[in-house]
Amino acid sequence: MSKTTSCLNCESEFDASFNYCPICGQKSSEDLTMKVLFNQTISNYFSIDVRFFKSYIPLMFNPGVVARKYVDGKRLQYLHPAQFYLFISVVFFFLFSLVTRQQQQEFESAIKESFETDINEKFAPANLNPKNTKPLKEALANNKTLMDSISQKEQAANLMLLDSVLSDTINIEFFGFKTKKSSLDSLIVINAPREEKLALFGITEKSGGFQRLLGSQMLKIYEQRGGGILKSFYDTIPIAMFFLLPIFALILKILYPNKGYFAHHMVFSLYFFTFLFMVLCFIAFSNLITDVPGWIDTLVIVSTFFYLVLALRKFYGQGMILTLFKTGILSFMYFILVIPISLVFMVFLSLLLY
Repeated sequence: MSKTTSCLNCESEFDASFNYCPICGQKSSEDLTMKVLFNQTISNYFSIDVRFFKSYIPLMFNPGVVARKYVDGKRLQYLHPAQFYLFISVVFFFLFSLVTRQQQQEFESAIKESFETDINEKFAPANLNPKNTKPLKEALANNKTLMDSISQKEQAANLMLLDSVLSDTINIEFFGFKTKKSSLDSLIVINAPREEKLALFGITEKSGGFQRLLGSQMLKIYEQRGGGILKSFYDTIPIAMFFLLPIFALILKILYPNKGYFAHHMVFSLYFFTFLFMVLCFIAFSNLITDVPGWIDTLVIVSTFFYLVLALRKFYGQGMILTLFKTGILSFMYFILVIPISLVFMVFLSLLLY
């Protein structure tokens, strides 16, 4: 009589000679060591087996075929569309961070230059802006009676006071929050409490939570001179993609109402966005190695439109003329309407997460 053992996972009884449980598939005997723990983690989330290459080549060079076969039931030979998408998106955003690092530095330098490089310099007499007081200075200089009646030290002090008064009329405005620049700079110089700074924007304890949050973010941007604002925007891209992808599938469902369930359109969308990320990975990697002319990058990106036409034709099985027409509608609705609205949302979200 053969010996039996019990599965630690599902508690089913099976022959002790089995290496895996025939019910749930868990290994019959395996000590949980550090090696096993991390091997399982890598295998579950970042595994690349032969299915990756079986999916990669046809996805790149045979538009729509992988999605069509996956929907038709041939799923074991292809990488799961969500897993494929997640893996490629991780690779893309890693390369994207490397490519845009210098761009972020240049952008932040330009932003900081638009602010005062050092707000303390604003109060130094050597940095007073002569353009602000030139007309009045000339009028004072021509008034010999007045100028002769005061000392040179008093003349300099009065001119500094004049500059201070004029600079206090300069307003700064962020998303409807307006305040006087010199007043805010003065509080920053003395490291005043945040509540006092927010009060200059008209924010008090009675202000709503959202208004206080937005005002605090505007103040932070001003204090940090916009440092990190572009990175904050880039960080919203993965969040935006979480919504943009199902919206793409929803438009497909509207254009092809009788061509399967919404999940079928999601499969196509996942594979198509995976293709787009792979193209962008190719562009990013090429630009890391060498300086690729912009027209080549543009040509590669434009070619994805024709890929989409062929993919839609093979996946949904409609004629070329009708597919071209629907691709035009899809492109208009998505790239002219959805993406611009999403960009506004991303800018607003990046300000809140700054």
